[in-house]
Amino acid sequence: MSSASRYDELARSALAEVASPAHVGDWIEDRVREDAAGVVDVVYSSAQAGYRGWSWVVSIAEQDDEAPSVLELGLIPGDDALLAPEWIPWSVRLAEWKAQQEAAAAEAAESVDEAQTDDPDGEDDALDEDDEPDEEDDDLDEEDDDLDDLDEDDLDDDGPRLTHGGDIDGVDIDDLDEA
Repeated sequence: MSSASRYDELARSALAEVASPAHVGDWIEDRVREDAAGVVDVVYSSAQAGYRGWSWVVSIAEQDDEAPSVLELGLIPGDDALLAPEWIPWSVRLAEWKAQQEAAAAEAAESVDEAQTDDPDGEDDALDEDDEPDEEDDDLDEEDDDLDDLDEDDLDDDGPRLTHGGDIDGVDIDDLDEA
């Protein structure tokens, strides 16, 4: 810790009240304030982790025959200091969040619409743009042809009766009325 300031002892004792002496680095300069007569800013580097580019500044006033006294002190950011982002009012942040939620909902609705219009199996439909029949449709057509080729003799008369509109558990209601 080097010091060429005649106010070093006073400035460091003031800084010791608010910061650990280990966090106060080397003396940088004494700056005479142009906006206030008799006021000098004593500037030290910050040795605190996370405060690279920051400086400790102690403002000291010295009037004619009076002893110097500390006016104020603080940690001031330099040109290369890491700063927090600019403050954004809650109303602006809320509006941005609502816009993001609306956009996400619209995107989700759009993807649902696309999913409903898309072929779920990923294959072409029979009447799609290419006008070519699909393999799946060909398979169904072959099954229909097989059923068309059946004769009445091919059906098993001994098997269970197929039910129709009036049947309950294979019992024909019309047959029960006649009894």
